[in-house]
Amino acid sequence: MVARRATPVLFAAAGCAAAAVAVWAAAFDWGFARRLDAGALRGFVGVGAHPSVEAPANALAHLADPLPFGLLALALVAVALYRGRPRVALAVPAVLLAANVTTQILKPLLADPRTCTCAGDSTVAAAAWPSGHATAAMSLALCTVLVAPPRLRPTAAVAGSLFALGVSYALLSQGWHFPSDVVGAYLVAAFYTLVAVAGLRAADARWPARTGREAAARWGSVAAPAAAGVLVAAVPAAAVLLTRPTDVAAFVASNRAFVVVAAGLAVAATAVAGAFAASLRR
Repeated sequence: MVARRATPVLFAAAGCAAAAVAVWAAAFDWGFARRLDAGALRGFVGVGAHPSVEAPANALAHLADPLPFGLLALALVAVALYRGRPRVALAVPAVLLAANVTTQILKPLLADPRTCTCAGDSTVAAAAWPSGHATAAMSLALCTVLVAPPRLRPTAAVAGSLFALGVSYALLSQGWHFPSDVVGAYLVAAFYTLVAVAGLRAADARWPARTGREAAARWGSVAAPAAAGVLVAAVPAAAVLLTRPTDVAAFVASNRAFVVVAAGLAVAATAVAGAFAASLRR
């Protein structure tokens, strides 16, 4: 029974680890991926240079700094304890610590001077894969889903993915990272969260804490709020498109890599958080 509940989650964690290796190999050694990375970053930096975007983006990127990260982590632990979930309260700091320490170890270990003249004379730091800020944001997002009551997990997944995506877009617009650094960070965060879920399932099966817990939200219940979140996020984009269609068309034509990668990151953030919420069947 223990193995039956934990093994599929461990397989998913292994898949995340394999995907992270594949992303790293492509970003550093595959010419097409490197060009896509640089082209997308050029578009993000171009957007970030706009006066109305620069200051808010800088503030948003710093939401994953150590102080706000620590405060949000404490809030998640408090929620888990309030809900009477001491095991989850222990799992949250374990996930946050392991994911972010791993990122800080990997960055200098895999350092490589990937040059991009997107931000004037500056370049992305050699020790940049995976992104520490994106790891912090996505690990917080996934832990938010983990501590949320079953009926609120779809909403938590939407809110968490929007938070992680907002931080990621912001740091890319500042020229701090390549998009592949963000994808790698998402996978590191997902790996450790899934390992924690497997551990929680094994512990609950062997030493049941209590019975009668609500079942987790089904895939259908995740889809509706996720779609609502996408619609909300699309409103400002639609407003810009309607008021300045010529400028938008010109920008898209000259920054195709940015458009493709930005959309891909949005799908990745929503998919990681949404799939995680749907997989929690308690």
